Amino acid sequence: MRWAVVSDIHGNLPALEAVIADAADVDGWLNLGDILSGPLWPRETAHFLMQQDWPTIAGNHERQLLTLARDRMGPTDAFTIDTLTPAQVRWLAALPPTMAPAAGLLCVHGAPGKDLQYLLETVTPQGVRAATADEIGQRLGGVRSPLLLCGHTHVPRDVALDPMRIVNPGSVGLQAYDDGHPWPHLIENGSPRARYALIENANGAWQVTLREVDYDHEAAARRAEGNGRGDWADALRTGRVGRTEADVRPASRPAPG
Repeated sequence: MRWAVVSDIHGNLPALEAVIADAADVDGWLNLGDILSGPLWPRETAHFLMQQDWPTIAGNHERQLLTLARDRMGPTDAFTIDTLTPAQVRWLAALPPTMAPAAGLLCVHGAPGKDLQYLLETVTPQGVRAATADEIGQRLGGVRSPLLLCGHTHVPRDVALDPMRIVNPGSVGLQAYDDGHPWPHLIENGSPRARYALIENANGAWQVTLREVDYDHEAAARRAEGNGRGDWADALRTGRVGRTEADVRPASRPAPG
């Protein structure tokens, strides 16, 4: 069985379509959450994915969309919830927080049991760095699996931590962002290309390939700009943080179309 693994699509349907074209002949797909939230095409992305019926888990943004009052949401989730149909919200509500689609394979969004916890990165007052083996082990708790798939940080990683292998496929939809928790930091992949992973179990050993795919990121950036999110536009164009969320005044309603 050969799977394509996607995470952190964030409503970027053109990026997802490019990933699908690149993966071509895979046997199946796995989706690690943070699916819709963003100033792009959340409703259209939900419509597309509901037709695919891929094995999918919820990320922190799905939880936030479902549990926070509209006036307590951040601008990204507030924009998104305003676009979704009741059926799409019900689809999100049915997603599990974890899944084990095959023997020896476990999927989570952040760290096990904590969808906001970075698993493979550590944030310090000086910025973000790769987590140490001890830090990863502490975040795993007692969870063990030959292959564990995670997302959330948007950073493609393939880490060996005996007896485990931990893979983050990176983000399909957004290659840079700024965040303030637990300290201010930037995530930057350095290019606008969409990221995903290919995995396959060959003779009992997991084979992993991290992939990058070009797509029309300028169209996505223009969409974000038109919806008042210059910070997303900069990140979509470059894979680096330019303007930050604090620098822009997000629109309350999506652009038509």
